[in-house]
Amino acid sequence: MPSNPSLTRIRYVFLMPIAALLLLACNQSNQTNDLLVSAAPSDFEDVLMIDGVAESVRSAVVACPEELEAEIVYLVDDGAWVDSGQVVCRLESKELNSMYDNLMVSLESYEAALVKSKANLEMQYALLEAQVKSLDAQTAIANLDSLQLAYVSPKERRLKELDMERAAIERAKLTNKLKALETINRSQLRKQELQIVRWTNRVQTAKDLLDKLTLKADQAGMAIWSDSWLTGEKIKIGEVAYSGMPLIMIPDLKNMKVKIEATETQFKQLNMNDSIEFTFDAMPGKKAWGHITSMTPIGRPISRSSKVKVFDLEASIDSAMTLPEPGLSVNCRIFLKRVPNVIVLPQLALFDVDSLKVVYVKKGKHYEPRQVITGASSSKLAVILAGLTGKEDVSLIKPASNKVKQLVRLPDSLVKKYGAPVPSTKMPMPMSSGMQGGKQGGMQDGTPLYQGDVVIIMESGYPD
Repeated sequence: MPSNPSLTRIRYVFLMPIAALLLLACNQSNQTNDLLVSAAPSDFEDVLMIDGVAESVRSAVVACPEELEAEIVYLVDDGAWVDSGQVVCRLESKELNSMYDNLMVSLESYEAALVKSKANLEMQYALLEAQVKSLDAQTAIANLDSLQLAYVSPKERRLKELDMERAAIERAKLTNKLKALETINRSQLRKQELQIVRWTNRVQTAKDLLDKLTLKADQAGMAIWSDSWLTGEKIKIGEVAYSGMPLIMIPDLKNMKVKIEATETQFKQLNMNDSIEFTFDAMPGKKAWGHITSMTPIGRPISRSSKVKVFDLEASIDSAMTLPEPGLSVNCRIFLKRVPNVIVLPQLALFDVDSLKVVYVKKGKHYEPRQVITGASSSKLAVILAGLTGKEDVSLIKPASNKVKQLVRLPDSLVKKYGAPVPSTKMPMPMSSGMQGGKQGGMQDGTPLYQGDVVIIMESGYPD
């Protein structure tokens, strides 16, 4: 029967998409099975990633005065720019304020007592001087009457003379008393003045301590709050500051370093002078470079109640595209090992076969298992010392057995050279006449064929 053209077109419309889907699935399946990585030479790097914080190498510290405990009542904004001499923090001590008030009251009391003593002594001195002047007047009057003594009886003359002598004696007594009073006054006033000096010094000392509670910046720069000794967090208004406790840090932005906290596992992998590459989330595209300069061998709890310990490290910033600001988070890429220009493969590409390290090299539609010797390694990568030339494509997954050729081993001399375990040797199987002169290109007598550090022993094989 003749075919219906319309029916043929309908079949074509339905069958073509199905064929396309099947073809796509086959291609995807082949792509999925061929997970390859190039063995081209590159630089091996064993890297450890740890977070850190940028800090200044040198900083001006504004701290609580020695031998004082006071409450923080004012703080300049964290991260604010301050000028030299600007007030950055104020403290308040109720005990110091009370002591200063009491000292001022005592000083004022002593000063009032001195004024009173001076007034009393001046009054006594004035009274004695008045008495001396009164006696002087009486003596002068008696001297005026001395002309009449020639006309009076001897008895009256004698009485007048005795009165004059008594006045002279009284005057001498008052004069001596004035001199003694002046000496006494000078001594007593001196004692009170010395007491006032001592109390004035005490008041001045207390005032100096109160002035120290107003803390100023010694240099211009960025003011950064320090960590509290009690909480381990940033200080804040209302907290108590103790003697010598740092309150404000003003870093020198010309020289920076990175402070790192490493876990015990990380710390064991690190060494002094390990190279580091720094990156910064707040400065995309900017990098810096340095090395580890300090490692604290004794761990400390990550918090008061935690049993987890961290180890403090410091790293220098030797060069940088842009220096980070203090307090900036830093991503530290620490190079534990670096080997330039070597063959590096992922650990996924290495397989254990009969106690040997083996990789599967892509050969056309099949895979050639080769023994390799590894060197420096990390959790993800390994250096291949022998077994590859650097021009191969290696599978990341173990191929199906029907696609795998015979194992290619390394000679014992090469294995011993790198200190790898020597495998048990196998006698090469005789090749059939049909295999001779095949595409393998090996020697017909089964002798090894060297390709750089690769040695191929022709045991048997499959055509490509």
